[in-house]
Amino acid sequence: MVPAEFSREENIGFWKNMFLVVVFFSITPITLAITLFSLFSFKGSVLAKDTVEQKSLAISPYSGVQVYASLPAQLPAVSDNIEARDARSEIVRQYLEYYNSPLTPYSDFLVQISDKYKLDYRLLPAIAQQESNLCKIIPPESYNCWGWGIHSQGSLGFNSFEEGIEAVSKGLRTQYLDKGLRTVPEIMSKYNSNSPEGAWAKGVSQFMDQME
Repeated sequence: MVPAEFSREENIGFWKNMFLVVVFFSITPITLAITLFSLFSFKGSVLAKDTVEQKSLAISPYSGVQVYASLPAQLPAVSDNIEARDARSEIVRQYLEYYNSPLTPYSDFLVQISDKYKLDYRLLPAIAQQESNLCKIIPPESYNCWGWGIHSQGSLGFNSFEEGIEAVSKGLRTQYLDKGLRTVPEIMSKYNSNSPEGAWAKGVSQFMDQME
């Protein structure tokens, strides 16, 4: 016959084991579910972060505007050789291009010759705008966009736009600025003295302001 004390200990051991089994099968599924949920959530957040970071690499050159695009398969190499381009040439080019001017390919040359004769780089394009709508209204094959040398028998012609830019720039320097005619109204007093109420000077000044 089994003593009563052993019977009690076996019963306690049995119920203890049963309790542990119940706890194990109750907690284990919950733990696995939490683990799987955390794993998938973390993976999704990483993918979303990577997607945002890739999209933010494509930024529009215009302030406040962003363009999203796929990353190229191969990223271009960046050179440490930086070529500086005169911003004035780009300003003139954009101005001429906006008005569809035949002078657009000569934006760099206009700035170079203006520097050569120490003129405001905006002066020649502005006079061309005032005189010929930026070379769109000129005598055929005259290349004279500035109304330069106009007289009763006709107007002066050049063999090319380059020749015209050079000649007019030199003339403005030697016949105007070097003789004290330095402001636009002063230049008008000789360049176009018959302009009513200073309209020529007002127009040239306005066109120069558009290139600032």
